[in-house]
Amino acid sequence: MLAPATAAALPGVNDWSCLPSAAHPDPVVLVHGTDDNKDTTWAVLGPQLSQRGYCTFSLTYGVLPNAPVVGTVVGGLMPIEYSASELQSFVDNVLAATGAAKVDIVGYSQGTMVPTYYAKKLDGGGKINRYVSLAPVWNGTNLDGLADFYAILRALRLGSLTSLMTNCLACPELLTGSDFLSEMHEGGIFLPQITYTNIVTRYDHNIVPYTSGLGTGPNVTNVVLQDTCPSDHITHIGLAADPNAIGQVFNALDPRHAFAVPCVAVDGTAPSQ
Repeated sequence: MLAPATAAALPGVNDWSCLPSAAHPDPVVLVHGTDDNKDTTWAVLGPQLSQRGYCTFSLTYGVLPNAPVVGTVVGGLMPIEYSASELQSFVDNVLAATGAAKVDIVGYSQGTMVPTYYAKKLDGGGKINRYVSLAPVWNGTNLDGLADFYAILRALRLGSLTSLMTNCLACPELLTGSDFLSEMHEGGIFLPQITYTNIVTRYDHNIVPYTSGLGTGPNVTNVVLQDTCPSDHITHIGLAADPNAIGQVFNALDPRHAFAVPCVAVDGTAPSQ
C-alpha cells in the first residue's frame, strides 16, 4: 500500500491527523491529470478546500518505474489500470486515517478516468460519494486526429507500435474508440450510487470535442462554464485553477450551501497561482 506522506507540500493538504467535521464528513481526494503531479495541479484548489474545512488529500500516481530522480516528480504516465490500483491504496489509507466511510473525488483530465476504473473494476464504487470532474474524458479525445490515426493502426494490427510513439502509456487508452474506453462504457460509465458533476470549458483544446466530458443520467450534472460566464476563455491548461470552475467545485461538493458563482473573466491562460 502507498505510505501517507509525512508532511503536506500544499498548505492543509495531506494532513493525516485531519478528522472530518459534521459539515464535511467525506474527505476529498484530488486526482491530477497526465504528465503532472499532486502539487502542481492542485496548488490553488487544494489549500482552498482545506480552508473551507475539508480534509483534503492528493496523490501523485502513475510515475514511470524507471523515471529519473528529479526535483519535480511527474505522474499520470502509467496505464490507467496501474494508476487505479495506486488510487485504491491511497483511498484506503485516507479512510483508515480519517475514520470516514466514503470519500469525495475531484479529478482533472486523466484524473477523471483513473477513479472511474477504480470505481467500476476495483470495487471502489461503494467508497465514493460525490465525484466532481474537471475536463472529463468520458468519450475520449481525438486531439489532432490521434484517435483516427490509432484506429488505423489497430485495423492494420499495428497497435503495438503505439508504445514506441510515447512514454505516456495511459494516453492511447484515452483516445476515442479505444478498447479501454469501450470496456469502461460497458454497463454504463456512471454508477448509480455516486453523484457526478462534470465541469467543462468550450475552449478545451485537449479534450476534443469538449462535449466528450458531458454525460447523462439522473445522478449526473453537467456544467459548461461559458453558459454562466461567457467571458471565461479558459482552455484545458489551467482549468483546475480557474476561479469559475473552483466555485462550481465548491457547489458540487456542498450542494446544500450552493451559491451563485461570480463570473470572473479569464483570457485563456492559466490563472495566477
